[in-house]
Amino acid sequence: MKLAILDFDSTLMDGETIDILAEQVGVQEEVERLTEAAMRGELDFFESLQQRARLLKGMDASIVNDVCHNLPLMPGAKEFIHELKCRDYKVAVFSGGFRNATRYYKQVLGYDTEFSNILHHVDGKLTGEVGGDVMFDFSKGDLLLRLQDLLGISEQATLVCGDGANDVSMFAHAAKRIAFCAKPVLKEKANIIIEEKDLRAAIPLLD
Repeated sequence: MKLAILDFDSTLMDGETIDILAEQVGVQEEVERLTEAAMRGELDFFESLQQRARLLKGMDASIVNDVCHNLPLMPGAKEFIHELKCRDYKVAVFSGGFRNATRYYKQVLGYDTEFSNILHHVDGKLTGEVGGDVMFDFSKGDLLLRLQDLLGISEQATLVCGDGANDVSMFAHAAKRIAFCAKPVLKEKANIIIEEKDLRAAIPLLD
């Protein structure tokens, strides 16, 4: 058995979920600026996530679900995951985004499990608070080490794929490290770089 850990936003999904949510309430420009800086590693991920979540305060939770269930998938996402499964990988998604999306797309894309965050809501409205599994810049690496220990899977049998600074921590613990249309800070840690916006480009490189 092998283990593949995939990022969600801008890896399996074409874009950033929080940016698309922000468009619904007229704060897209400010949220996109914070997202971009965080993905380049210029802002602390935890602080950036909190700031962006606060800008969504008052948004209808039903709109969040509607948006998160209709996200544009990255070309080749389904085929890439299918190929990993055919090669005996257990496939998990680690996302600094939201469970509304990652849990829904588990059924669509066929990955095995997901770890992500939750936008808190009360009486059907977002409170501006966020919590969950992937709140810090070190979260993905920490989760990966725990999964490897639980499943008895080595670094040599582990593949990771992502695009931004919050993926750096998991790149430290995998033999195959795919930077997909990634920021320079992540490319420096990768041994496979894909510049084409199609995950099928990674399939021939799995051997």
